[in-house]
Amino acid sequence: MMRLATTLLSALALTLSSPGVAQDDDYDISFVALGDTGYIPAYDTPDADDPIHRELGDYLAMEAEDWREHNGDLTGFRPTPWTFETASGGFMAASGMYPVAMAAKEVCLRKGCDFGALLGDNIYPDGATLGADGISDARRFREMLDQPFGRFASGLPGFTFYAMMGNHDWHISREATDAQLDYLRRHPAFTMPDLFYRAVPKGMEGQLEIFVIDTEMLLAGTEVHEDQLDSAGNEIAGTPLEEWPDFVRASNDRERRMVEWLSEALASSNAKWKIVMGHHALWSSGGSKYEKARSLRRLLLDPICRYADAYVAGDDHLIEAYTDDCSAVPGAKGGPVPMIVSGAGSKYRPQHTMFARRQIAANPQMTKLFSRGSTWGFAHFGIRGDTLEATLYSTPADQSGRPVEEARFTFPHRSR
Repeated sequence: MMRLATTLLSALALTLSSPGVAQDDDYDISFVALGDTGYIPAYDTPDADDPIHRELGDYLAMEAEDWREHNGDLTGFRPTPWTFETASGGFMAASGMYPVAMAAKEVCLRKGCDFGALLGDNIYPDGATLGADGISDARRFREMLDQPFGRFASGLPGFTFYAMMGNHDWHISREATDAQLDYLRRHPAFTMPDLFYRAVPKGMEGQLEIFVIDTEMLLAGTEVHEDQLDSAGNEIAGTPLEEWPDFVRASNDRERRMVEWLSEALASSNAKWKIVMGHHALWSSGGSKYEKARSLRRLLLDPICRYADAYVAGDDHLIEAYTDDCSAVPGAKGGPVPMIVSGAGSKYRPQHTMFARRQIAANPQMTKLFSRGSTWGFAHFGIRGDTLEATLYSTPADQSGRPVEEARFTFPHRSR
């Protein structure tokens, strides 16, 4: 594994230092979105009651059981790539952080990227810790943010990553989350002025504006039930409510008014294209995020359907494309809203196919265009005239960092 890691680092360094190459798509604006990138196995110390898979067969048996729970049988079984982690003394899921960074950079050099988005869960398992786990945050920031993404902009003039927090980035304390925020504010490769914000990429005044929200804070301030499915993928009603630490909740009037802020910011924007980004998806098929999605739809569908052109998120570790027809928002105009899930930046998760079928049947307002689980991947977006193009990419389990186009969709401009 050390030899493989060295090879990957060398390849990434070569990629990140490459001169600009001719781009094969003539977009007016283009960007890339990567979610849930911050997984490094050595940081993911098993709990005392977690089994340690000292034999590869034990690891694969666990993966097979997880697949069976999501799909009913082992048809199409794809285990998460593995590594033997000496810190834990067992086989663990390998990370796709570097392969995804390499693949995304190749696509950006080929198709163009004016900017990027890091969709949260930048640091697993607990975000910044202020050293509480015996690991310095300086090391964590270097290995999970600077090394994979700090030189991504080479060959991409003006490029920056607009960043946000995910649920894992909020695990320790408000002070620890602020430590990551401060690092991202100061690092030249990233843009994150606050926990939620609006931004016009350089040179795009009147053309495009992005609106970043902190969905973990929103969830902490509303009612969310625990996700629980039966063996056939049916939702179980009446589950207990989720609980959040007080430090995740809104702490001032501005934070308490985040949804109102989003609505007012979208309504006041003079940009032709308005893209909302948050960590948690409003629709996804992993089977363990649907209650959070339901609660967020109650909060966010109104401003998104009334004013936005797309919603881009991560959290569920899949690459997916949906539309919501906005029928739940009386008076909303403009047609369906594209909702893209790009949460496979370092971790695998199988699509829960039984749940996905039932979700489609129960929600005619939602159209699932594409879903691929058990892969690493990301999304690329290109705007040309009145059309938004979203392309979903995977990258192979061999950790080569090669981009593989999985699906491509075009959506009309809808905001006014």
